[in-house]
Parts: sequence; C-alpha cells; structure tokens
Amino acid sequence: MSEESGRRNLRMPTDDEQFALVTNMQGYGRVRLRCNDGEERMGRIPGRMRKRIWIREGDIVLVEPWDWQDEKADIVWRYDNQDAEQLREEGHITVG
Repeated sequence: MSEESGRRNLRMPTDDEQFALVTNMQGYGRVRLRCNDGEERMGRIPGRMRKRIWIREGDIVLVEPWDWQDEKADIVWRYDNQDAEQLREEGHITVG
C-alpha cells in the first residue's frame, strides 16, 4: 500500500499525442525529439510554454505530430523528473 500512496494521476496522451525524449536543443524554440514510435522529429515549443516552462535535454515531453509534416511535432506538455520516473516504472515510456 505504501507504493501506491506515491502514485499520482498524470496527463496521458490522447489519440494523436505520444511521449518523446528531448535529445538536443536547437535554439529559437526548436528541439530534436526521439518519439515513442521510434521516429526522430523536430519539435516546436509553443509560445505559451516558452517563458513559463523550461525544457532541457533529457526531459520527457508529450508531443502532437503534425498531420501535414510527420517529421515535425508540437510539444504540448512537459513531465518533471518524478512524473517521468513513474511513467517509466509503469511501462508507458519506451524512449530514454
């Protein structure tokens, strides 16, 4: 029971979202991502997140790949280290 007390309800991906690992910071709100489906994508940090949420290499994020360009994606959520560890333990993340 003590193990379950530390579990938190986390934001999970919807049908068009997936987990990704930030592999490289490119600058100008762009990052390189390794997604759960095995693809490498260029990620874009939207303006609403740029000054409020700092994204670094090694972070686990939730991305939404573009419909018209599959090699690009928008970042929609960033998990802190504790949440990312919980996702790994539960088997949701295959990257990183």
